[in-house]
Amino acid sequence: MIGRRGRPVLVAAVLLGATVMPLAPGVSASLRPARAPRVINVVAAEDTWGSLASQLGGRLVVVTSVITNPNADPHEYEASTAVARSIGGANFVIVNGAGYDDWAQKILAANPAPHRFVLDIAKFLGKKPGDNPHFWYDPKYVFAVIDKISSDYTAVDPAGAGYFRQCLAKVEASLVPYREALASLARHDAGVKVASTESIFQYPAEYLGLDLVTPYPFMQAVSDGYDPPVGAVATFEHQISVRGFRVLVYNNQTITALTTTIRDQVEAKHIPVVGMSETLQPPDATFQSWMLGELKSVGGALNDRNPVKSAGGRSSSP
Repeated sequence: MIGRRGRPVLVAAVLLGATVMPLAPGVSASLRPARAPRVINVVAAEDTWGSLASQLGGRLVVVTSVITNPNADPHEYEASTAVARSIGGANFVIVNGAGYDDWAQKILAANPAPHRFVLDIAKFLGKKPGDNPHFWYDPKYVFAVIDKISSDYTAVDPAGAGYFRQCLAKVEASLVPYREALASLARHDAGVKVASTESIFQYPAEYLGLDLVTPYPFMQAVSDGYDPPVGAVATFEHQISVRGFRVLVYNNQTITALTTTIRDQVEAKHIPVVGMSETLQPPDATFQSWMLGELKSVGGALNDRNPVKSAGGRSSSP
C-alpha cells in the first residue's frame, strides 16, 4: 500500500493483518510503481487567472472560476454560500489580493485547511492593498504568474511534474501572438497620449510606453468607488476640451454617472473610445484570445484603422 506521499504504509498494513513482502535483494526502491498524478481541485477568484490555471493544469486540474459575469462590477462582488463551500473544498485557491477580492480572503480565514495551497498573486508580486490590483493587464506580471502557477502545481503534486511542463510549453507557445501585439504597439505608438476612466489601463500604458495623462487620483477614486477630487475632474475635462489625448479607455464594468458623462464628452470631441473589461469577454474566451482582442482594439483606435465601439455600443471614431 502506498501512502499519500508515495511512502509504503507498513504500519497500517501490519495492523490490518496484511502480509508485507520486502523487495527482492538488489532491487532498488526507485523501481516501485510510481503513484499516478492526482486531479487538483482549483478555485480561482477571477476568471482571468482561472483561464490560465486551467490551461496550465490540463487534465490534471478541475478549475472553478468565481467572478465571470462581464456585466457586473467585480469590485462589488458578494460571495454566496455555494462559493464559500467551493473554496472550502478546494486543494488549490488562487486569489488576486491587494484588496480586490477580500471576500475570498474572508472565506479562507473562516475555513482554514492545513493542506490547502493558496496563491495570493498580490503577495507573490510584492503588492499590497491600495496598489493597482489589475495585475492581469501587466504582461510582465502575467508571465511571472504563469510560471508560478505551473511550479506550484508541481509542488502540490510532484507526480504530475512532466505533464505540467508540457502544459506550460503549450501556454507559452499560445502567448506568441500576444507578445507580438505588445511589441508592435510599443514600437509604433510609444509616447502617444491616452486617457482612462479608471486604473485598469495604467499597467498596459506603462508597459507599452504610452503617455497616460489622466490624473491618477481620478482613476484611483473610480476604481475604489469614491467620487474623484474636484481638481482631478476639472483637469480631465480640460484635457477633453482641448483634445489632449488620442484615445480614451473606458472600463465597461466600473460605470458611474461621472464616467458616463466623461465618455459622452470625449465622443462629442470625436476622440475614439475603447471599452475594456475586468473579466473575460465573452466568458468562454481564453485569456490569450481575450487579451489579444483588447490590444487590437486599442491599436486600431490609436491609429484610426477601424471604428472602435465604446462601451455604450456606439461608434466612437471620427
